[in-house]
Amino acid sequence: MSRMTRRGFVKHAAAGLAAAGLLPAELMRLRANPLGMPIGCQTWPVREMMAKDVPGTLKMLAAAGFQAVELCSPVGYVDDGFASLAKYGWELRSMITNAGLVCTSCHFTIEELRKDQEGRIAWAKNLGLTQMIVPSLEGPDHPTMDDVKRAADEYNKMAENAAAAGIQQGLHNEDFLLTTVNGQRTYDLLFGLLDPKLVKFQFQVSTIAQGYDAAEYFTKYPGRFISMHAQGWDAKGHKEAPIGQDSLDWKEIFTAARTGGIRNYFVEMDLDLMKASVPYLRALQV
Repeated sequence: MSRMTRRGFVKHAAAGLAAAGLLPAELMRLRANPLGMPIGCQTWPVREMMAKDVPGTLKMLAAAGFQAVELCSPVGYVDDGFASLAKYGWELRSMITNAGLVCTSCHFTIEELRKDQEGRIAWAKNLGLTQMIVPSLEGPDHPTMDDVKRAADEYNKMAENAAAAGIQQGLHNEDFLLTTVNGQRTYDLLFGLLDPKLVKFQFQVSTIAQGYDAAEYFTKYPGRFISMHAQGWDAKGHKEAPIGQDSLDWKEIFTAARTGGIRNYFVEMDLDLMKASVPYLRALQV
């Protein structure tokens, strides 16, 4: 008896259900989403809503067409609307599931990991996370090579601790990472200093405004990425726009993302722009 692949099963099941007029939205999404990944969103843009009503906000995001969310830590982002997450414990995990969403990733500040990495890992494991992302590493606005090396050494050790607990540590590209050292991008220097097995990268697509091209980086550093924050970018207006209604070549970005090693992505813009991005992402074939 031949074994059927997941792709084959989905295709076969969809064909049968379609013939009966019963094709569910979930099967359509599995076939349509770029790279077969769920359409995700970061919860930072809806932080004020999260502060008032976590379960309601999660259900709203699911109703808008999102299938996955990325959270921000209630410790590191205590003053940004995420403090309420701390009170839920195991309930938060079921709350996400009950909303029809999955959550494997969350942002943590470098400061909270310095103070209590063991405790933050325990919280992540309790929630079912497999990825802990740090937005940036601390460093001066005009770093030296020694500054960059110190930051990399510290993060490598943190990532080693996380790996021992079954968590993949990731690094976003903001602030310190967008500086330069003697004409070289700090971001590029870190690819040579951070252990490729211990640290993966999360690319912020909107850094195109500073000359950081997503497809270029995914291709230049194959296998070094784990996720991306997706923002549409209007080059003429120099502002964010709904994905698919912007100036970026998203087919090229997602094709390169396969080379980069992307496992998930999260749309991160104002809520209206995020919602307007869903139909395009649902239909995009890569």
